[in-house]
Amino acid sequence: MDLAKDEKLPGNNLHVSRKIDYFPYIPPLFITLILLVGQITFGILDSYINVIISIATSIIAEVLLARLILGTRKNLASAYITGISVGILVRSNMVWPYVIAALLSILSKYVIRYKGRHLWNPSNFGVSWLLFMAPLSVAGLGIQWGNNLLPMAVIWLLGLGIVYRAKRLHVTLTYVTCFVILAYARSLITSDPFLAELAPLTGPMYQLFIFFMITDPGTSVSGKRAQIVVVIIVAIVEFILRLESFIYAPFYALFLVGPVARFIDLKQNKSQTIANQTNEARQN
Repeated sequence: MDLAKDEKLPGNNLHVSRKIDYFPYIPPLFITLILLVGQITFGILDSYINVIISIATSIIAEVLLARLILGTRKNLASAYITGISVGILVRSNMVWPYVIAALLSILSKYVIRYKGRHLWNPSNFGVSWLLFMAPLSVAGLGIQWGNNLLPMAVIWLLGLGIVYRAKRLHVTLTYVTCFVILAYARSLITSDPFLAELAPLTGPMYQLFIFFMITDPGTSVSGKRAQIVVVIIVAIVEFILRLESFIYAPFYALFLVGPVARFIDLKQNKSQTIANQTNEARQN
């Protein structure tokens, strides 16, 4: 067990060792692994420079906005995840889309807020906005692992372990179950092969979506049941968008459903807090 430096308790001679929580560093390492596996196996990146630019933009924006708006320092793991996600998901032969997507992603955390909380998953906001507003200049990652099951198996095992540790395994499993069921429904409606409808689930794009976007603790609603309901709605909206031939349906579905659910959740929590305080005042 790794322990921090011993601290002496005031008023006695006892020393207490603080446990160091290394888990916040695991997701950045995991998403880096997804990038490396995808690049080594299929060459998913057009350029490493674009990824570096995305990460640098996210981190610089996070540092500056946290200091200027909140007057504090933020852990940069989230900014790193946002930047590398943008670098993986965005496809363009120009540099500016990576800068804009990363900047928009971080700005959404500080500008679009309710009750002191941001509503959108940052990378979902930036990537969705860019894909929708600049379709002639930007595309999204569409590569799948194909028949090479080993990298996919490694990523999934690690990913499931991480979301379990983050207490979001139910979110991932609910989404995957819904996707499989709705993929079968789409195959019946469109007459496309079931495996063709199911195939996107095996790609790096969906792995980022499943393990990072829909499970984001910072934008999740309160309560396990509510989280399950929200992810089911996201899957249904994605199903509808796919039938309408929206290529980036999962991003758009989360973009539309996630912040609305988060807003309602924050509003209800405030109302519940006020009600509890009123009841306590009456009892006293």
